Amino acid sequence: MRSRAIAVVTAGLGAPSSSRMLADRLTESTVERLRADAIDTRITVIELRDLAHDITNAMLTGFPNSELATAIDAVTGADGVIAVTPIFTASYSGLFKSFFDVLDRDALDGMPVLVGATGGTERHSLALDHGLRPLFGYLRAVVPPTTVFAASSDWGGASATAALGARIHRAGAEFADLVARSERSLSVRDPFALDGDFASRIGGGVA
Repeated sequence: MRSRAIAVVTAGLGAPSSSRMLADRLTESTVERLRADAIDTRITVIELRDLAHDITNAMLTGFPNSELATAIDAVTGADGVIAVTPIFTASYSGLFKSFFDVLDRDALDGMPVLVGATGGTERHSLALDHGLRPLFGYLRAVVPPTTVFAASSDWGGASATAALGARIHRAGAEFADLVARSERSLSVRDPFALDGDFASRIGGGVA
């Protein structure tokens, strides 16, 4: 089988968090689509809350420590990135923005990036097009047509859950097609790569 690497960056502050829940759903959808095309997937999950102090120090000094550098290498060496942030005050979180600020300016040039966001109400969904798309457009990443926002109401009720699932399925398919054509990781072995199927890695729940 061919193999591709995906880095999953989530900026949720809680444990568990709705941002991690959405990131896991997007990852699962992407992996299923790639598997149908006979492509194996290596997944690296990066929880930014665990790197918050390291990111701040890197912004102040200009140098990441070893843990942050490893996370950066996992992102920049991947074939695609799934990036999910909570929305605060109508925009992405400061922690989310700070992580991408410490990357080299050209690190995501041509990188497929599937964008997701979570928030309390549907009105925050505008942040996807007014905040996140411009951010990754500036970095010259390739964002699929479908982005996914999940409000609190999307996690309860059959109708809302089904609608969210449909958006996730469409976004995962679009992103998987881009990742399948990517060859960024062919000469790079991700040190954080997790082997085995996706369900066993997340243990059927949210970390």
